[in-house]
Amino acid sequence: MVEFALNHAWLVPLLPALAFVIIVFLTQRSAKLSSTVSIAAMLGSFVLASAIAVGVFTNHEFIEKSLVYSIPWFGMEGFTINVGVMLDPTSAMMLFMVTLVTSLIQIYSTGYMKDDPKYALFFSYLSLFGASMLGLVIASNLLQLFVMWELVGLCSYLLIGFYTFKVSAREAAKKAFMTTRIGDFGMLLGILFLQIKFGTLDLVELAAKIPMFEQFGVSLGLLTLIAILLFMGPVAKSGQFPLHVWLPDAMEGPTPVSALIHAATMVVAGVYLIGRTLFLYVEVPGAMTLIAIVGAFTALFAAAIAITQREIKRILAYSTVSQLGYMMLALGVGSLSASMFHLWTHAFFKALMFLAAGSVLHALHNRADVWDMGGLIRKMPITGWTFVVGGLAIAGIPPFAGFWSKDEILVVTMEYAKNGNGIGYLLFAMAAFTAFLTAFYMWRMIFLTFFGKEKAENHPHESPWSMTMPLIVLAIMASISGLIGTPWANIWGEWIHFGTPHHADPALGLMFLSVLLAVAGIGLAYVLYYKDGEKKTAQALAQKYQPLYKLSYNKFYIDEVYAWFTQRVVDASARLTYYFDIYFVDGIVNGLAAVTRGSGHGLRFLQTGRLQTYALVFFLAILVITIVLAFGPSDLASIMGGVK
Repeated sequence: MVEFALNHAWLVPLLPALAFVIIVFLTQRSAKLSSTVSIAAMLGSFVLASAIAVGVFTNHEFIEKSLVYSIPWFGMEGFTINVGVMLDPTSAMMLFMVTLVTSLIQIYSTGYMKDDPKYALFFSYLSLFGASMLGLVIASNLLQLFVMWELVGLCSYLLIGFYTFKVSAREAAKKAFMTTRIGDFGMLLGILFLQIKFGTLDLVELAAKIPMFEQFGVSLGLLTLIAILLFMGPVAKSGQFPLHVWLPDAMEGPTPVSALIHAATMVVAGVYLIGRTLFLYVEVPGAMTLIAIVGAFTALFAAAIAITQREIKRILAYSTVSQLGYMMLALGVGSLSASMFHLWTHAFFKALMFLAAGSVLHALHNRADVWDMGGLIRKMPITGWTFVVGGLAIAGIPPFAGFWSKDEILVVTMEYAKNGNGIGYLLFAMAAFTAFLTAFYMWRMIFLTFFGKEKAENHPHESPWSMTMPLIVLAIMASISGLIGTPWANIWGEWIHFGTPHHADPALGLMFLSVLLAVAGIGLAYVLYYKDGEKKTAQALAQKYQPLYKLSYNKFYIDEVYAWFTQRVVDASARLTYYFDIYFVDGIVNGLAAVTRGSGHGLRFLQTGRLQTYALVFFLAILVITIVLAFGPSDLASIMGGVK
């Protein structure tokens, strides 16, 4: 089975892709059959992905060498494109994680979406989404990866705007699609530059050629430009500042979609791409610094917004933006291991919290404001306690998964600072403060939602087993998935790394600081939102610092700035372009037409069609020629002068 899976890894994305085709063309009229086909295909992919993971992580040859096989897709003289599979510890981990989380989300969806009239269509989109992400993970070259990248973007558009009757959903889908196009344009330019300069897009070949970039006539400046252009795609897809604005609005889609986008598929694609091409970025220190700065700022910026938000899914959305910033920060300081480790743990606890939030919305008939909730854990114990597990994991409380991965990011950032990188200490301070804010806003939400006094107008009930079973599995993974990366037995770092494996001694001081920040954040949330039953202190603080509160609550007015820029600058430029086209470009064309028409109008008097007129003109022309030949130009000039 293991050998078969390694040699047929292309079946992992193919199975859900076939499920999409079967649902669309054969089973769409049967809701139950459609969901069964979708879930069965993804579970089949999960079995294959598990076998691949076993095959990879039991063979130490994969640490140094990837398994790559491909077939020609397109070829012409001097240019060939292959479609292939690339398996290594990183891709094996991603295959296992994506198939597991997607399978659980699909099972959850059978309960959450059971009364939706487009139930079958929803599962077809989920299948295509999963197939696209899995195809991206195993891609052996950047062109193949880019095709799957665009398919992921298309699926996000379809799923975010799934509720087509809602204007907000349609607008959110368009916003996501257009925002990510900005980044994808730059990314495509970067890919084209790589093909032109290095003659290949194969990841293994690029990894061998780029360290010798000067031999290919590429300067450090051009390589920096290529790296930054390629980074634009992940900035948009992974919600990094300033192209993060689409991600919170993606909450307009069904909750399973939110979990899928924010945990296991679309948003982590950008982090995965940078990790896959880290061989390029390590040659360009400036681009690495840019990634670290963007990641650290995004993490802190999104956390500062999340502390004042009221809608449960929107808080989780900004949490995702912040955690993606952590992953980018780790890549920027050169640690593939720490970044992928946090991507791994984040997938489980963030999927858990989104699905638990969906369970809450399902019980409260889509009432989303956390201030309207309270005491839900008594009526929804499975949802509530699994959410608490997710909250402990993301806050960084040991031994839950988020503690180990977040602590690793703090460790590598501190090492980056100690190695003489002047900005490193600032990056570490930003990451540490973000850890405190994360614990605070997440437990603010938990205390407001699940603890305290229950609202009389709410009539919550626990969700069906199809929704609670995935929560239990994800809660287990959020509890134990970080144990493979502890400093004392860092199995993760042995397998997933760039360059030499990291073998630093346990940083007990940073561990203590990480726990202290988490406890302080939870403690502050406890005092403001649980111990103070009336929340008077929290409301008083919001009133006292109202300008700062409004700034955070209104997301620092970034959307408003973009709207102003679009209306005043882009639309004005469009009007100027319109007038330039109408009055200048069309004016020149119309003017030439008018001159031609006028000339024709004047010349038509010479074309009378009368033989006598033509004879007279011919006679006069001969007379003029005869006079010129008889007297010469100089004699004519003197005669004309004398006449004058």
